[in-house]
Amino acid sequence: MDIHEYQAKELLAGFGVEVPRGGLAYSPEQAAYRAREIGGSTWVVKAQIHSGGRGKAGGVIVCHSENEVYDAADKLFGHRLVTEQTGAAGKVVYRVYVEGGVSIARELYLGLVLDRKEERVMVVASSAGGMEIEEISANEPDSLVRCVVEPAVGMQAFQARQIAFQLGIDPQLVNPAVETILGSYRAFEQLDATMVEINPLVVTTEGGIFALDAKMTFDDNALFRRPDVAELRDKSQEDPRETRAADRGLSYVGLEGNIGCIVNGAGLAMATMDMITQADGQPANFLDIGGGATPERVAKAFRLVMSDENVDAVLVNIFAGINRCDWVAEGVVQALERDPIDVPLVVRLAGTHVEEGRRILAESGLPIIHAKTLAEAADRAVKAVSNAPKVRKRNAPAKVADEGVPS
Repeated sequence: MDIHEYQAKELLAGFGVEVPRGGLAYSPEQAAYRAREIGGSTWVVKAQIHSGGRGKAGGVIVCHSENEVYDAADKLFGHRLVTEQTGAAGKVVYRVYVEGGVSIARELYLGLVLDRKEERVMVVASSAGGMEIEEISANEPDSLVRCVVEPAVGMQAFQARQIAFQLGIDPQLVNPAVETILGSYRAFEQLDATMVEINPLVVTTEGGIFALDAKMTFDDNALFRRPDVAELRDKSQEDPRETRAADRGLSYVGLEGNIGCIVNGAGLAMATMDMITQADGQPANFLDIGGGATPERVAKAFRLVMSDENVDAVLVNIFAGINRCDWVAEGVVQALERDPIDVPLVVRLAGTHVEEGRRILAESGLPIIHAKTLAEAADRAVKAVSNAPKVRKRNAPAKVADEGVPS
């Protein structure tokens, strides 16, 4: 789960990280009022969307009067900001953050991520702040400083000091830098984050160290024990398909293709997408219905996949171990009887109770294309798309939630 910049700064400030004074605004009038509250003669109006690269896209505006703050906020509200991370669709700005300006002497980069290969928290810092980490890696590789944190003891002060010295921070500012680094680590650890990024971390001409921009991402699986963090979720910034799936306990990622996938198990889902691609097709989604694929759960998955108007065919690929093929087959029949679909459906079942599952599908009388292997299923799905009519009528399930289907 991602959060907004102002939310990340509020959390980091609670762990001792210094941030410039700022305030949230939902209207141009409120933005101008925030500027008066903050005081000073320079302010920065920042669009609050879940994306990096806002400055390049015109989402960060420096202002020198309250009127300029008003005009900047008025320009941003309702504007669809398109960045390299949002794609062509962009994201609409519903709120802005007004922040007091600071005099910048140096810009640094500080990031903490979960390194799955090392099974440790990795701290990455650079003296080339203000750039995306990808640009830093490509253009300033020698500036990168890395530090692996041992989980049994956590990050130690000496490690933070080593990072500060390697960044060339002035000796008088090493202690504040250490507090910033350790505070960021404590926030990462205690809030179940998977990423904390401060870019830029600035040294001011007055001798202060501030987080000028901040991003945080959290482990969805740990949100049940972090209700304060879960409340920061902004669904307006998420793919509505992924939001619907998460609210129904399904693992879903929307993609650009036209073949919808309903699969049990993340590894099998990845393999299914690979096979579709090898067959010269394009998957429309990653959808893992999990091990306990009851008929109701399968029916929910169908409605979710069909809510994507780009889907021209559906591929169901189930390898049943703990799960059962007859349950999945019942779910497929239940879903199609309740909400018939107007696209080809390819089903491949294997594993526990596979013969019973295939019998249920065969006796249903539904127009299902059967396949015995994954390669065969992918090939038939791609051929079904190429043979299907190009102009289709989207049925009601595209916009229907889960009424009448027990959870």
